[in-house]
Amino acid sequence: MANHLDLEEQEQLDQLKHFWSTWGTLISSVLVVVFGAVAAWNGYQFWQNRQASQAAALFDAVEVAVRAGDQPRLEQAFGDIREKYPRTMQAAQAGLLVAKVEAEKGQRDAAKAALEWVAASASDDGYKALARLRMASLLVEQKAYDEALQQLTNSFPAEFDAVKADRKADILVLQGKKQEAIAEYSRAYKSFGEASEYRRLVEVKLNALGIQPQAVASVAKAETAK
Repeated sequence: MANHLDLEEQEQLDQLKHFWSTWGTLISSVLVVVFGAVAAWNGYQFWQNRQASQAAALFDAVEVAVRAGDQPRLEQAFGDIREKYPRTMQAAQAGLLVAKVEAEKGQRDAAKAALEWVAASASDDGYKALARLRMASLLVEQKAYDEALQQLTNSFPAEFDAVKADRKADILVLQGKKQEAIAEYSRAYKSFGEASEYRRLVEVKLNALGIQPQAVASVAKAETAK
């Protein structure tokens, strides 16, 4: 009985050796790739978390400098975060904050420079869109209407379509292009939700141009129902 078991075990061992000699190299290669990928992913996650942590510290430094009114420290902290962690969320937030502070101080060139950097370098399309919208507002203040409209010709995420249309209409009104402004305001009005406060503001703007958007919408619904 013991010899029979020994023979079975030897047979299984021989089968295992044969299997391993046939497939062992392939299995080892696959395992190396799998474990290498896992290690690389874990390393990337660690690197990302470290980047975010260090960028957050620099963003905090930007906020502290803003509250203290420390311009040299503000420029240094913002410069560091742009140079070392340009693709982080915190870098884009810092750029928008710096632009706001500089604009409030009347330093429009510095504000525009910060916004241009965010629009060009941010990793998130939403931050890029915000930078372009704010850039358009700064250019409007300088009466650079064509340049302001140019900022709004860039690609925007869909969720910004209504705000972009409203901002574009504001500029067209200033240029005396009433019908084009009405078309953009109407687009914005339709895009905003019925409960949106922003929609009510757009309605006021349309009313000022002699348009009653609710009446127009009611007629359109009635025609659609026929």
